[in-house]
Amino acid sequence: MRNIKILEVRSEIGAGTRGASLGVDAIKIAALDFMSNLFVNFPSEVVETENRLLYEPVASPYAKRIQGIHTMYERVSTAVADTVRSGIFPLVLAGDHSTAGATIAGLKMAKPKRRLGVVWIDAHADMHSPYTTPSGNMHGMPLSISIADDNVENRIHNPDAQTTELWRKLKNMGKIEPKVLPEDIVFIALRDYEKEEEALIKKHNIKVIPVAEVRRKGVESIVRQTFLHLSNCDDIYVSFDVDSLDSSISRGTGTPVSNGLKEREAEDLVASFMQHHKICCFEIAEVNPTLDKENLMAEIAFNILQRSVNLLMLN
Repeated sequence: MRNIKILEVRSEIGAGTRGASLGVDAIKIAALDFMSNLFVNFPSEVVETENRLLYEPVASPYAKRIQGIHTMYERVSTAVADTVRSGIFPLVLAGDHSTAGATIAGLKMAKPKRRLGVVWIDAHADMHSPYTTPSGNMHGMPLSISIADDNVENRIHNPDAQTTELWRKLKNMGKIEPKVLPEDIVFIALRDYEKEEEALIKKHNIKVIPVAEVRRKGVESIVRQTFLHLSNCDDIYVSFDVDSLDSSISRGTGTPVSNGLKEREAEDLVASFMQHHKICCFEIAEVNPTLDKENLMAEIAFNILQRSVNLLMLN
């Protein structure tokens, strides 16, 4: 049985659409509607945000609000590292996906000698850098921060000195760089990415499991295949972006994409991962109730969360 702590990260300064900061509370509302005690049964820590920056002009166009993101990385990585060092399993509920790089940093800071694998269940690769980004939104960058690859071979921008310096600090958070080896990443449900990201995936030969393969082989087989691929890793972190779900059900997120996972597939997938002793952290990100009808996205996210917690309690 695992001791669990919920980390609430209501940051949305890395997203291009407003509202992801409300995702955590939307999931809590779903818990109430389902008459669940989940949020009563476990201790919770609220990580302070920098969302006030949303009211200020953007200074760095190729890494928007990077100063605030750097502050969030310091706070989130510290909260995650402290939790892990206390022997507690961090369950991270995040607004936008940009802070996932900080979760990874915290996991590494707590156990620097251990090899960390990443299961990235997401429609997007999130492997841009200030040199390649089409939008400047930093929720598209956490994995390039984690593998410390700027992808300068495919650069299209020349960021200013301050952006470059803050970017260097993000990659070197906890004085560990890189945090994750590219071969220790598995993408599941990836289907919307730019040619610059594709170049990185090909360069590092990163494993990608498309939705069609999940359907063809079945969830159990995919999970087995993933653990086999990550067999050299000591710990494995699972990050679940709700836009991995099909756009027919994932309206309540900033960047929905068609041909995604069905609700049951996502739930079964995460549940199968959670039964494994190597899983060291689970994160859900990008629920945005302002874009939703009847809190559907948060309810789906909550179901995944509840089932995961039930399994972690048995482990």
